[in-house]
Amino acid sequence: MSDLIAKTALDKRLADIVAPVIEDMGYELVRLRLMSGKTATLQVMADLPEGGIEVDALAEISTALSAVLDVEDPIVDEYTLEVSSPGIDRPLTRLKDFETWNGYEARIETTELIDGQRRFKGVLQGTEAGEVLIEIEQGGEHPVIGLQFDWLSDAKLILTDELIREVLNARKDKGQIDETQFDEVTTLMDGEED
Repeated sequence: MSDLIAKTALDKRLADIVAPVIEDMGYELVRLRLMSGKTATLQVMADLPEGGIEVDALAEISTALSAVLDVEDPIVDEYTLEVSSPGIDRPLTRLKDFETWNGYEARIETTELIDGQRRFKGVLQGTEAGEVLIEIEQGGEHPVIGLQFDWLSDAKLILTDELIREVLNARKDKGQIDETQFDEVTTLMDGEED
């Protein structure tokens, strides 16, 4: 399991319990984090293999995970289970995510310093031989660099107008969006009065 999906040893153990349940239901585990606080929160991000998971599905996953986690009881203290979709500016946690979102802007952090830096921002250019390719800006140039997938400690899409438009269009094409609900928003964005 990639460190981007589950970072700590406990996260990985929890992911080993959670992932099969989610996969048996036809979904994918995108990321899992156990967050500490007054009451710990187990954050689970799930999605359809092709993206666009619905709220009803998240509720079903939450119910199924609650039942399994009650039986397995891997977390000693009291905690809250939070199941969500990855969102538009989603974390990129699997090598295939970097192919899927090829051409979009992303922020990537690495565990080790690479040429004196750990943070990279640029346009994803797919993958090649286990490396994530990203076009960065460097002194007026736009080189494409390769980062070993195993070196990544964090990666996520950057929220841009293009990304929002693409995601909304994909959901509309799948019939997940009723366009009439956006009529007023469009009017306001065009600078017209109500």
